[in-house]
Amino acid sequence: MRRYPPIADHGLIGDLQTCALVSSEGVLNWFCSPRFDAPSVFAGLLDHERGGHFAVTADAPEVTTRQLYLADTAVLITRFLTPEGVGEVVDFMPVRDPHTVTDRHQVVRYLRVVRGKVRFSVECRPRFDYGRSGHELVLEGPTARFTTPAATAYLQADGAVPLEADGTDVRATVTLHHGEHAALTLTVCDTGGPPPPPADAAGTLEQFADVRRFWHDWIGRCTYRGRWQQMVNRSAITLKLLTYAPTGAPIAAATMALPEQEGGERNWDYRYTWIRDASLSVRAMRDLGFTEEADAFRRWLGMRLQDGGAPGGEPLQIMYRVDGDPRLDEEVLGHLEGWRASAPVRAGNGAADQLQLDIYGEAVYALAQAGRTDDVVGYDAWMRSAQLLDWLCEHWDRPDEGIWETRGGRRDFTYSRLMCWVALDRGIRQATANSRPGDVARWTAARDAVMEQIMTRGWNAERRAFVQQYGADVLDASLLLMPLVGFITPKDPRWLSTLDAMDTELVSDSLVYRYDPAASPDGLQGSEGTFSLCSFLYVYALARADRLEQARYAFDKMLTYANHVGLFAEEIGPSGEQLGNFPQAFTHLALITAALALDTGLDRARSRGPRPDRGPAA
Repeated sequence: MRRYPPIADHGLIGDLQTCALVSSEGVLNWFCSPRFDAPSVFAGLLDHERGGHFAVTADAPEVTTRQLYLADTAVLITRFLTPEGVGEVVDFMPVRDPHTVTDRHQVVRYLRVVRGKVRFSVECRPRFDYGRSGHELVLEGPTARFTTPAATAYLQADGAVPLEADGTDVRATVTLHHGEHAALTLTVCDTGGPPPPPADAAGTLEQFADVRRFWHDWIGRCTYRGRWQQMVNRSAITLKLLTYAPTGAPIAAATMALPEQEGGERNWDYRYTWIRDASLSVRAMRDLGFTEEADAFRRWLGMRLQDGGAPGGEPLQIMYRVDGDPRLDEEVLGHLEGWRASAPVRAGNGAADQLQLDIYGEAVYALAQAGRTDDVVGYDAWMRSAQLLDWLCEHWDRPDEGIWETRGGRRDFTYSRLMCWVALDRGIRQATANSRPGDVARWTAARDAVMEQIMTRGWNAERRAFVQQYGADVLDASLLLMPLVGFITPKDPRWLSTLDAMDTELVSDSLVYRYDPAASPDGLQGSEGTFSLCSFLYVYALARADRLEQARYAFDKMLTYANHVGLFAEEIGPSGEQLGNFPQAFTHLALITAALALDTGLDRARSRGPRPDRGPAA
């Protein structure tokens, strides 16, 4: 067992309230319960010794592993190929009534041998509360109970797996032959609750059939029938896995504190709901036919508007917990060494109280998707939206921390102004189209003032490009969203010259840096990789500009950086390694957006016949 496998060397399973990561070696080394943002039960990904893990591995001198998803599901299969046989561990989390909040969550690990014989080794070493809470072990035959004052975990084995105490942890070895199987079921719940019913083989197989059916039924609603069906389906399932079903709130990523540079300090907690990320996911999900998920988030967002604003007086906070709680106090977990000694390990997020004006554009953009703002969230939420726009008319023209949450001070970021324009523009459209009350004349004047300012101060005539911030010449890949939100047409001369400038400065072998920290210091030490979100937005922009061959080449190359089961972290490092929290929802929604735009462009080009193109990038 490796101490710290690569970040990308994992598959994701979940039950729509929390999730777990399993490495290609069969080690479950990340799991929080009862929610995504709860303290960890297993966090070996952040500290091999203190974090805890649940390993099911093949005990053989020579083992080759392979990992895959059962097609169009969140069922993960890890295969062990040994000289004596081939075994598999099938991992999944049962999905039962996902819209009802529960403290009880299960991970099922089903062992089977498909050829010869395989000796499996089992280690279950929970470390509750990020490894800060000790536990007691009670071992009674096939059931181990790990107890803390707050939480209890039950590990249930069928009769084929003899559990043994190892201090306050458990271990086991079991040899299975062709056609034989065994099951391990981990149940985590609040201390004092009833124990789970006894596990049995028939029940495990029934759970497996149920979860497979759930995912097949869900993905069957997808309307996408394009060229990249498998990758788009996997991205859609990943977005679903990262969404808290009781409220409809998506989180940014499954993990916390995974670094943007090995050994670096850019280690943030992404287990929360960013207004920006989640709002942009609404369009991606609706475009695939998943209107239920899109509308659930719109309702959640409407509730945040009605809650009455952030502590600093703004209408919204930039991020929340999945239940809408705005308290995300950041703490450093100094007892954890971090993935490959990448410290500090942070839980909570201190950027929650930053001023980021762009979130209002994304919020109104989401509320306005495919219908009236009040069709899902109600008239009261529309009135709160109107008040938000009134507030924005007074406050759009001021510095903020920007989309990338820099900790280097507030500046006049062009992207923030862009999204203020979006908020006002979509608000005007909604009020006009749906005859809703609002000061449309005032909003229109403010919207036009924002556009004029961007076109004069956000445009650098010398660079012939829109730039990151006023008075600077630094480029920023966030502006790749300009044509997507309708601020500028995808073939406008100003936009095409901006795209050319980004090609020269931000793009490296079709991978895109979000900006140059050396040219625009962000208050943090170290460097970072290319940003996968931006790489897919670059494909979108190329496709909309009719640079289709270049777009397709960039897209196909970007897909080669996915991990072995089709997942992406936040960034790609200089050697092609994935960096940052994993998997990241923003990246997967951008993949969907790029695939849809590229499919549309290619279909249109086919219908009108061949035409000149720039060709692939060098």
